[in-house]
Amino acid sequence: MTSVLDSILMQNNFSTPEIRAIWSDENKISKQLKVEAALAKVEGELGVIPETAAKKIVEKAKVENFDLLSLQKESAEKRHSLIALIHALQSAVGAEEGEFVHYGVTTQDIVDTGIMLQTKEAYNIIKDHSEKLIRTLAILTKEHRSTIMMGRTHGIHAIPITFGFKLAIWLDELLRSQRRLDQLLDNGVFVGSISGAVGTYAAFADRGIEIEKLTLSELDLSVPNISWQPSRDRFSEFATTLGIYSGTLGKIGRELFTLMKTEINEIHEPFRKGEIGSSTMPQKRNPALIEGLASLTQPVFSDVSLTLQSMLIDGERDAIHWRNEWVVLPEITSYLDAQIVNLTYILSELDVNVEQMRKNLEIQGTLPYSERIMFELGKVVGKQTAHELVYQAAMTSIENHEDFIHLLYKNSQISSNFSWEDVNSWTIPENNIGESLSKVDHILSQVNI
Repeated sequence: MTSVLDSILMQNNFSTPEIRAIWSDENKISKQLKVEAALAKVEGELGVIPETAAKKIVEKAKVENFDLLSLQKESAEKRHSLIALIHALQSAVGAEEGEFVHYGVTTQDIVDTGIMLQTKEAYNIIKDHSEKLIRTLAILTKEHRSTIMMGRTHGIHAIPITFGFKLAIWLDELLRSQRRLDQLLDNGVFVGSISGAVGTYAAFADRGIEIEKLTLSELDLSVPNISWQPSRDRFSEFATTLGIYSGTLGKIGRELFTLMKTEINEIHEPFRKGEIGSSTMPQKRNPALIEGLASLTQPVFSDVSLTLQSMLIDGERDAIHWRNEWVVLPEITSYLDAQIVNLTYILSELDVNVEQMRKNLEIQGTLPYSERIMFELGKVVGKQTAHELVYQAAMTSIENHEDFIHLLYKNSQISSNFSWEDVNSWTIPENNIGESLSKVDHILSQVNI
């Protein structure tokens, strides 16, 4: 084993079967043969190569006709990523027709177009899984629209929110990532390359632009404005889009991790009978799924950085930088898809401890309602004065472990202007969530559930 993605024991923690299949050797060769077949078909129809040769190439350009171990052996001997496949296809087609295999193109054309087909395939799976995640999160958001919990800033109790409000913020962020995914199509990221040695179509006898357009149409890829052999920004755009998405998922994972801590105990990830949290502490139910979710953002961020470095191409082409893409594209799509599928499952069976959320609201008594009290008092004495009065009472309450509201009400500026019932009404959690429910409803309106 050289990678966790290859490990039968670990691969499902880092990837999904669908994405692994896309980056398999079989699919890689299949996509390269698909490009060779589409090229030959178009060249045959245009009379650039004999139509009989084109039909034979299309017939033989199927992965089941080739022995991967033989391809591996010749690739190692020749130190070339494609020549073994070209030779094998030429041999399968036959001596005469085989002369027209790979006609007019360079290795980079086939490799780039093939890997773009793989990337687009992975993209479609990620988009499909992303839509399922968004629906799952929307359902949970709707369910907990009004579930009161404590909001926290800097890790400390702030003022109440609802769990649905927290989830709606995540949902809104995921919807933005979904739109970024959609924009990859609009931005022409998924293009092919059929342009020859340095991208000038020099070997196509003035038919190159036409051949490229028709070949890429066969492959359902966009046509570039000009050669992109030395321009790798499309893969960088793809990677950074996935990196942003992964950042959101990592943030969600960290938040769930915090909320599941024993002292907080507001949520629990799904737990199946027979799961083992610890080999030495039998009582433990660790956040294994949540930790797995959060952990994958770090390698994704590293892969994004490595992808950006592939833009530093020398001249019209070099193999120093774009080989990074062969490393990062399988990894970044695998890790992100694993995160998406993992979070979908976590949220679909998330145990939300509503009672504990309510208990945690009461840890600081009425202190979290000082903001509301300050503004109500400020209507009479002014906001800055009110802040000082409430601040002094709050600090005394914390330091002396005295009841905040009773301390506050001893102040004549409060007791002379407001009834005890008024002051207590300001400490009801439901009266301190602002317009959060409207915001939750607004986000939910953007999802069909």
